Amino acid sequence: NNLGIKERIGFGESYYDHSIPSRIHNVALTATRINYTIVAPEKEFSFNKTVGEVSSATGYKPAYVIKDGATVLGDGGGVCQVSTTLFRSLLDAGLDITLRLPHSYRVSYYELDKKPGFDATVYDGNVDLRFINDTDNYILIYTETDSTNLYMKVELYGTSDGRTTEISDHKTWGYSNPLPPVYVPDESLAPGQLKQIDWAASGIKASFKHTIRDKNGEIIKEKTYYSNYRPWAAKYLQGI
Repeated sequence: NNLGIKERIGFGESYYDHSIPSRIHNVALTATRINYTIVAPEKEFSFNKTVGEVSSATGYKPAYVIKDGATVLGDGGGVCQVSTTLFRSLLDAGLDITLRLPHSYRVSYYELDKKPGFDATVYDGNVDLRFINDTDNYILIYTETDSTNLYMKVELYGTSDGRTTEISDHKTWGYSNPLPPVYVPDESLAPGQLKQIDWAASGIKASFKHTIRDKNGEIIKEKTYYSNYRPWAAKYLQGI
């Protein structure tokens, strides 16, 4: 409490039904990497710097990731589940989000409980999620994952200064049809057996307005978040 960490100021949650076991493992591992992180006043938090190296050497398992427009096995599939959930908690807390990038296509996990546009992708370097602690007290990041029910949450603790937040004016436009299904040969499956690893998604543009008000109801900051998702194909592993 001497750091001013005494109450919950932000909450975010997400679901990840249909995830393969290695992705479930990576979600839980990534959540532990940012769990109990303390961010001092006026300091900027970087998701990538806090998580550190994402590779088999640091405990990650191969899971399906998007690379060069194809679904391939790569270390760290599932990391963005955690960055997306953190982004939602930052919106709820009304903190100063300095960098957020949307995915290039709609990810089914992130629309299980939300409309399109409430995701945050991360990768090496500047494909990052960052925020500044613009409160007068320290902030504690707390994460919890449920690998059975495929649910996670991020809670932010600090001292409320009375600010409130509102999300409004959600819009979608520019619809385009999903791409045709893609079949990826897999020797581990019986000949002809199919296993779906990615779900078709239409292309769409999305936006929403995020309004932060102080304790007197005056607007501190108002920002519109934009996402531009290209169409995507369902992908299946096919036994050979």
